[in-house]
Amino acid sequence: MLFLWLFLLILGLQFLHRRFLSKVLPVCWNPWLAGLLLVLHTPLAVFMALRLTGFATHPVAFSLRSLSRAALYFQIIAVANLLVWALVAAFWAFRRWVREEPKMGPEDPSRRRFLQGGATASLGVLAFTGGAGTRAAQGDPAVTRLDIPLQDLPAGFEGLRIAHLTDLHSGPLVNSSQLRRWRAMAEREHPELLIFTGDFVDSLPEEIEPLLEAFRDFPAPLGRFAILGNHDYFTDPRPIWEALERSGTVCLENRHAILERNGAQLALFGLQDPMARNGRFQGIRFGPGPMPQDVVLALPPKLWRMAMLHRPSNWNLAREAGARFTLAGHTHGGQINLIPGVNSATMLGPYTHGLYRQEGRALFVSRGLGVVGIPLRIGAPPELAILTLRCAENPAMRPA
Repeated sequence: MLFLWLFLLILGLQFLHRRFLSKVLPVCWNPWLAGLLLVLHTPLAVFMALRLTGFATHPVAFSLRSLSRAALYFQIIAVANLLVWALVAAFWAFRRWVREEPKMGPEDPSRRRFLQGGATASLGVLAFTGGAGTRAAQGDPAVTRLDIPLQDLPAGFEGLRIAHLTDLHSGPLVNSSQLRRWRAMAEREHPELLIFTGDFVDSLPEEIEPLLEAFRDFPAPLGRFAILGNHDYFTDPRPIWEALERSGTVCLENRHAILERNGAQLALFGLQDPMARNGRFQGIRFGPGPMPQDVVLALPPKLWRMAMLHRPSNWNLAREAGARFTLAGHTHGGQINLIPGVNSATMLGPYTHGLYRQEGRALFVSRGLGVVGIPLRIGAPPELAILTLRCAENPAMRPA
């Protein structure tokens, strides 16, 4: 169903863009436009079909990666041009209304020239915005240092320093040098605990290797823990699980670990991503998805609990399992936010980035480090989160 909607979207954009191009290009191009657009978009449609049906490792999918990315960039240009077309159409409709001109009649040559100028200007804006977005995506991430007061936090964990990394997307758009730079930046913060909340790879299990090499022997006295994200389930995730465990990073998929510090204990648990139920979109299940009930049954009943999720929209499941503090990623903070004050990640749910509180529980959503689809970040710089836990006074314990 998802592929069908994406296919219809691509088809609709192709139809509209053909109409737009017929108005700005010389008339001699018109007979060729439909064929050229079809040739351009076919690699993208085939690549998406292979990826969404679990054949991301197929040689055909691998060979189409670059062509499909070029088609995706063209789609972005198409959307920008269509917006220009819509604005020009609105301008000319307003002009006809003011002059009380008839709706039909020969096309005004000045309108075509205006449309051509608008298209050229939109390409210039795209080039400038794309350059800035590329620099933001490939540059050093913002380091978010945040003290988080938490109710009933065991006193022994006062001042616990956590490095939270998520959505690294090791693969064609994130190279080894970036991964090594992120590791160096995280290590300089001297965290006691290193937590990954999924999307280690873009789509292929072998893409985990540069990431593991970059974070090999990362010094975290209380350990390194992880859960997988939806991109890690695009193919068989078992090689990723095994590679993480071999590297000393404990993968907590519907499991927990007991952390000890200064004579106190807390339980850290992870909930598996729902994508595990949809393995390869072929009915192959790599896991049951998030199972908060199973986690609760295995946990010591009175321990303070901290959770790891990939999708912040599953925060209710973490709270169901008793989590007082939850870490999540997935949203990229929108990754591309073109309108100031409007976060594109709201389509994924109400928790886009930053700290949220509800009924004495807290959720932190990181913008993540990598990119997906295109190597741009606009209005959502990459983020390396350094979180320090603090003991907060419990309002319920205050004397009347």
